[in-house]
Amino acid sequence: MRDPLTALTDAFTSFLFGKVETTRLPVRTSTGQAQAVYLPTAAPGLGDSGVIIGREVYSGKGYIYDPFQLYGQQLPAPHWLVLGESGNGKSALEKTYVLRQLRFRDRQVVVLDAQGEDGVGEWNLIAEELGITPIRLDPTAALNHGIRLNPLDPSITTTGQLALLRTIIEVAMGHGLDERSGFALKVAHAYVNETIVQRQPVLSDIVEQLRHPEPESAEAMNVAIDDVRAWGLDVALVLDRLVDGDLRGMFDGPTTVGIDLDAPLIVFDLSHIDRNSIAMPILMAIVGVWLEHTWIRPDRKKRIFLVEEAWHIINSPFVAQLFQRLLKFGRRLGLSFVAVVHHLSDVVDGAAAKEAAAILKMASTRTIYAQKADEARATGRVIGLPRWAVEIIPTLTPGIAVWDVNGNVQVVKHLITETERPLVFTDRAMTESSLDRLADDALRAAELEAEARAAAFVEQHVPDLGGSSESTVA
Repeated sequence: MRDPLTALTDAFTSFLFGKVETTRLPVRTSTGQAQAVYLPTAAPGLGDSGVIIGREVYSGKGYIYDPFQLYGQQLPAPHWLVLGESGNGKSALEKTYVLRQLRFRDRQVVVLDAQGEDGVGEWNLIAEELGITPIRLDPTAALNHGIRLNPLDPSITTTGQLALLRTIIEVAMGHGLDERSGFALKVAHAYVNETIVQRQPVLSDIVEQLRHPEPESAEAMNVAIDDVRAWGLDVALVLDRLVDGDLRGMFDGPTTVGIDLDAPLIVFDLSHIDRNSIAMPILMAIVGVWLEHTWIRPDRKKRIFLVEEAWHIINSPFVAQLFQRLLKFGRRLGLSFVAVVHHLSDVVDGAAAKEAAAILKMASTRTIYAQKADEARATGRVIGLPRWAVEIIPTLTPGIAVWDVNGNVQVVKHLITETERPLVFTDRAMTESSLDRLADDALRAAELEAEARAAAFVEQHVPDLGGSSESTVA
């Protein structure tokens, strides 16, 4: 019982000044019901500097990503791995990402385009829109004055040339060169570089020297000349494939004059090459080394190297080792490597598991589109996704992906503008029926308001897209 005098005092105070204290009765409830008391919260984004990808599904906020802006703050490396089943939006994401990055003046992009349609690569429309001619590597066209890339181009260092020759041979043979074959190749390469000075040395010069080695090369090692010839026979047969075999015309001559390595976008169209043949990793190796020695320069440009069907790289131990070296340029020379792969099991269970693990470790950004449940669990184990993310991957619809940016995991809806749509979806006429288009139109109507909000955000925050490398691009 309260003291009567205290009660009287409280009543008089309340009469003069109003009630100053509220007595609340206790409430008993469950956590499921009590959660409504708390305001909704969302994980922090990646900042507002870079290119806009779309919106976070759960919070509705704009999702902005740029490896060059995040490097050193939230990213230990600028490299990016994109995974997912076909038809879920990987290519659409990469195309819009490149288009938006190219709005900055200090960006340059190389694309290895391994997929094609109607006789051209799927990046052909974008290249045409930007006034760029793709570098189409085609054995048939190469025989008729088509594009050539010379592995012995003088712009590649002597050490780089020999490393490239070894990689080509090891990829084709499926095993490393033994010491004797390596010696025969080394002396043939040295002799060709020393004696041919009036023109670019070419692969046929190496093949000829392997078939007919100089006596001096045998005398230097105190062996018979016939032994040196025998050591180099298998090497000569492999290189002969690039000279007179099914890959002839693309690499057995001087590099084509006029390839513009200063263009904002460089597209290597590999769509005429059988993706399942040994030719594809050989091409990847040659293009990779050629770019390493001719394209990557300390000129303060931010470069993006995007590889479609990247399992051709990661699944070959010799090519994977070459690209590991290329990825190390990311920190020193501003290179972001983007690998697009269907299934992680294609590479982690392949012949180059050790090399694949090293490349995956370098990729601090991982984007995962819809996968089957067992594949999603395997992916989650390899790259360390939280359980909730693994569980929703099989349920994702096209255009929505799980983004893991160095441990910051979000579910993101990729937004595509009407200007980008005809450049991104290049196979709609072949794959859609009229009913599909009607359904798509209904879905697009539901998304127009969200896109309008995203466009308004960009318009408000980016008054001049081309004026700064610190802006946000939609």
